[in-house]
Amino acid sequence: MRMMTACVLFLALALAGCGGSEKAEDVPLDKVPEPVMKVAKENLPDVEFNQAWKTRNGNYEVRGKNKAGKVRDIQVKPDGTVVEVD
Repeated sequence: MRMMTACVLFLALALAGCGGSEKAEDVPLDKVPEPVMKVAKENLPDVEFNQAWKTRNGNYEVRGKNKAGKVRDIQVKPDGTVVEVD
């Protein structure tokens, strides 16, 4: 019985993402640090950004759509270092 309870708990945590999304705090685009926006625009020049948030680890994630309508994301450290581009 304990093994079954442990398995159910593990499965529930795995499905829930162990604490939720990394998105922590919405940030208006005009409040995103300039180095972050500069790097985002340089790496994804055909994207019109419309959403941003600050992650729990202090990075910024900026999202928008390209001309074909594909959603693109970029995660950048406050100093302008690119962490990830999707």
